Parts: sequence; structure tokens; C-alpha cells
Amino acid sequence: MTKTENNIFNTDNENGGFIEDYLPQEELSELETRVLAESVDRKIEKNRIKLQPGIIKHLIALRKYLFDKNVKWYRKSVVVAALIYFITPVDAIPDFVPFFGYLDDIGVIAWTINFLGKEIKNYY
Repeated sequence: MTKTENNIFNTDNENGGFIEDYLPQEELSELETRVLAESVDRKIEKNRIKLQPGIIKHLIALRKYLFDKNVKWYRKSVVVAALIYFITPVDAIPDFVPFFGYLDDIGVIAWTINFLGKEIKNYY
């Protein structure tokens, strides 16, 4: 994914460049947040059979947290990083590896939920 001239993320790039393009000094725009959320939704739909319902529930809660205007942007940045890791197909254990492809993604999501603690409970 790359950032385009209009500050919108292009999801066609398979290089995983989204992480390099995201600037943690600033909050994502509403459009960028929506694009990220839509990318997460597409990956959930595409891989619903491979993902356990519990993981989908956590991803949906993180997505809701991301859209909450009352959450500080620096708290959201942890969620953004976790969701970017989730939607990136080539990571520590590539998603296409049978049986193990989503273990690292699940670990990152679990760590993020644990990091947010009680803060995330209202989003389930």
C-alpha cells in the first residue's frame, strides 16, 4: 500500500509499504481510517473460514475503537499498527502458509487487546 497524492492509501501495492507511509506524528484522516477499516473488512470476508469467530470479534471491536472520536490518536496508533499488520499478507509468517499463516496475526491482535485492557471492553 502506498500513499497517493491525496493522502489516501492505495491498497493495490503488495509490498507492504503502508507501514512506511503512515506517519505516527499525526492522526489518520477520516478517509484513511475508512480505507484501513474497509481493508480489514475485506480480509475478514475473504478469510472467514480460516479465522476463528473469536478473532473476528476482536477485529470488529478494534475497528469500532478506531472510529471513536473520544479516543486519543496516539492510543489509536497502536490499533492502526495491529490492523496494518493483519491486512499485510507478507509478515513474520506469511498468511498463505497452511495452518500457521495467521498465528502471528492472532498474536499481534491478542497483544493489542491486552494492551488496551479495559478500554476496549465497551466496543464488543
